[in-house]
This record gives sequence, C-alpha cells and structure tokens, in this order.
Amino acid sequence: MKIAFSPCPNDTFVFHAWVHGRIPGAPKLDVSYADIDITNRWAAEDRTHDILKISYAALPWVLDEYALLPCGGALGRGCGPLVLTADKLTDGQAPASPASLSGRRVAVPSDRSTAYLLFRLWAAKHVPGGLGEIVVMPFDRIMPSVRNGEIDAGLVIHEARFTYPSYGLKLMTDLGSWWEEDTGLPIPLGAIVARRSLDLGRIAEWTRASVEYAWKHPEESRSYVTEHAQEMDPKVADAHINLYVNPFTADLGSDGYHAITSLLDRAADEGLVPRIDPSLLRL
Repeated sequence: MKIAFSPCPNDTFVFHAWVHGRIPGAPKLDVSYADIDITNRWAAEDRTHDILKISYAALPWVLDEYALLPCGGALGRGCGPLVLTADKLTDGQAPASPASLSGRRVAVPSDRSTAYLLFRLWAAKHVPGGLGEIVVMPFDRIMPSVRNGEIDAGLVIHEARFTYPSYGLKLMTDLGSWWEEDTGLPIPLGAIVARRSLDLGRIAEWTRASVEYAWKHPEESRSYVTEHAQEMDPKVADAHINLYVNPFTADLGSDGYHAITSLLDRAADEGLVPRIDPSLLRL
C-alpha cells in the first residue's frame, strides 16, 4: 500500500508502528516522504498513492477520489502557524503592525495549506489595502529568507514555533491563537486521506492502532523520528510530537469536524477554496 507523509516528527511518530510491521493484519507500507506542499499536489494531480497526509485546506480538491480518515492527522489547540518579521517593517514601529504588511512580499509554505487559509482569513480583517506578492517556498527556507531581508514576512509552521527566536525574528501574530479566540474551535492542520475505493474502515483502524502503539511505546520510534527529523534537536522533536499528536489524532470527534467545516466554509466565503458538501467529510 503506497503512503505519503512528511518527515516531520509527528508524522513519523504516528506511522512508525505501521511502517515497521507492529500492527497485526495491516499491509506493508511503501512510504514516500515529502513536504506538505508536495503531498497536496500528489493528492490533487498525481493520485498514485493510497494514503496521504495533506493539508485540510487541500481537501476540497481531492474529496472526489480520497476520503478523510477520522484519525492520524494534526488538529489541536495552541499549535497554529505564526507570522514572523525581521526587526520592523516600518520606521517607528517595533514590532511591526499587521497594517505594515499591506503590499508586502510574504513567504508561505504552500498556497493550499491550512496555514495559508488562516493567514488569508486573518489578513482580510487586519491588513488594509491587501497583501502584496505571495511567494511559495519550502518551509525550512522561510525563516532564513525573512532574516536576510529577501522577504518582508514569513508564514511558518512545524518546529519553527520553537526555533524562530534563534533567527532573530519577531512574532507578528499567532494565527492559532487568533483562530481559537475568534471561533472557540481547535485548528485543523494536517489530514490523513485514503482512496475511497479501499476498505476505509480497516485503514482507519490500522492508523488508530499505530497512534496508540506510538503512545504506549514512545522509545521504539525515537531512532526513526530522529533519522527523518533533519538535524532537529531531540528536545524540539519531542516538543513537536507532544504538541501535534494529541487526542484529536486518535479521533477527530464532533469538535474536530466542526472546526474543519468552519474553516472550509469561511475559506469558501472568501473565494479561497471550492465549497464542499460536508457529508463527504465523514466515512
């Protein structure tokens, strides 16, 4: 069975048990590791994988072929993307105000990511005159580009929440906090989808079993996580896992589904994504 997910610690932690044959009855996995922008494109265009980790923001383009699994993904509280700047954007303002982003160049990790949707929804309310150029680049290049002055601001995800001060960057806003204050809902970040022609109930069972195994045997996955964590400090990797692998990873529940529909409905209202049939979100 072909699966694609990122090399980030939360994904390798979640799928370690299944990848390494620890789940009875589960088929062998052929794994492709790729950044979320790539897996979003694979799901929408390539469509050769059976299971993928994608952004919730990419769901409207793939729900005809892929179904959302109720487990395995990243959704939670206090784990949203950040908007970062280097020092200050305008004279006399430190830190820069959201209004200073008007007409500026902003780097984002994907234009079909939840982070991007949250950013555009926030900017629609807080950046008069609108944003300037949106530049898509791999997330690990964003902070250096902002620090070096190549980009005015950056939208960051993953472990950048923990490491951005080391780049001398300043936090303009935490989009997760903004979303939670505005809606009272958790943040839908990464979804696990599987081809609709497969036995989705069994795939969900195997995925949930892999999550539960990871929680029961955290030390078993450590070398696998470290191998793919791109020289990440082990303490940062642990913090990353603790933040993004939470009860919603085992089961989305009513709050999870409410958060997903709220995000996609708001994005559709702004013309950022096609409107979906909410019934397609559940198995």
